[in-house]
Amino acid sequence: MEQVAFRQMKEGTREEYVFLERLEDQFNQGLVDRLLQALRHLEHGLSGYRVSRLEHSLQSAARAEADGADEDMIIGALLHDLGDELAPYNHSQLAAAIIRPYVRGEVTWVVHHHGLFQTFYYAHHFGGDPNERDRYRDHPWYQSCVDFCERYDQAAFDPAYPMPPLEHFEPMLRRVFSRPPFDPAVIGEEHPLEP
Repeated sequence: MEQVAFRQMKEGTREEYVFLERLEDQFNQGLVDRLLQALRHLEHGLSGYRVSRLEHSLQSAARAEADGADEDMIIGALLHDLGDELAPYNHSQLAAAIIRPYVRGEVTWVVHHHGLFQTFYYAHHFGGDPNERDRYRDHPWYQSCVDFCERYDQAAFDPAYPMPPLEHFEPMLRRVFSRPPFDPAVIGEEHPLEP
């Protein structure tokens, strides 16, 4: 079989769905390669900063690594802005959706909310509330997100900061994304990801 015969999903046979599942498994083997390609593409994204979006991502991950963060948080830092080009107004949520099947719930929650928490540094320049993040003050991962933004994200626009090349993080990406998706032993506790 090279392609299914059905025109509506409800018409599909078991054989067709087994065939499609096999193709999907093969395709998913290239996920890390596609993530690396998407990260490289950030080199030519949004301008105006002193570093490219790729350099910002590398620097965020390097800062997390230097801080002793675990691989889940380092990968979260590396991929946290991956949604900038396709979802400029909800990039945090897109990045969180990408990592969610492979990292612990805390990292997904932090990446999901970092866009809102990051407004602490600039919302006042536009008449916004820099403390809007405080609506999550009682959340168990509030401080993790505050720390992520302070240590790894908002500080990662320094062209003089030593950062490794993307290849440095590739083995870590491959380890994290080789985990079984949605493994409860990895994901652990999850919390709702409201905006």
